[in-house]
Amino acid sequence: MDWWSIENEYFESGIETICGVDEAGRGPLAGPVCAAAVILPQGLIIDGLNDSKKLTEKKREKLFDVICENAIAYSIATASVEEIEQINILNAALLAMRRAVEGLNVQPELALIDGNTTRGLPFNAKAVVGGDAKSASIAAASVLAKVTRDRYMLEMAKQYPQYAFEKHKGYGTAEHVRNLHEYGPCEIHRPSFLKKILKD
Repeated sequence: MDWWSIENEYFESGIETICGVDEAGRGPLAGPVCAAAVILPQGLIIDGLNDSKKLTEKKREKLFDVICENAIAYSIATASVEEIEQINILNAALLAMRRAVEGLNVQPELALIDGNTTRGLPFNAKAVVGGDAKSASIAAASVLAKVTRDRYMLEMAKQYPQYAFEKHKGYGTAEHVRNLHEYGPCEIHRPSFLKKILKD
């Protein structure tokens, strides 16, 4: 497959600087949502790059360094649990993506956003459904976002060992749900995500 076909369409139309944007952590019961924006050199092929969900943790960690070393610019940002609760997870994910793009030290002419909405983004953006499996730039962003969030959850696992965050990274696994029933939520849990789980 051609990892650059989406970008190349825009390059051919005269756009010179494109960043890929993706988020990690919309689904978990705990922790922030994390986003990354990446501008890669045009046509760069990074061996083994893929949608972060299709890669092992070890492979993602390795690619994280390769992407950071080769990118023209990259930026990683988050939206907090408090922000998720205030504005909902979709808006928080979009906020994190906006922060990531605005944090780039090279401003792109176009941001390719993984997903189906660019609502409220104050720059030129196109949504690409399934973009993390189609676009080199978005796939690179998906790796940076996922690795950053996983590293944060590993730190939180030391602070809150009773939840085993190191295993599930905050997702609603059977073990996580059991631990929630036993210990109740902690400061980094998302209350609105726990309503059904803890209703009894």
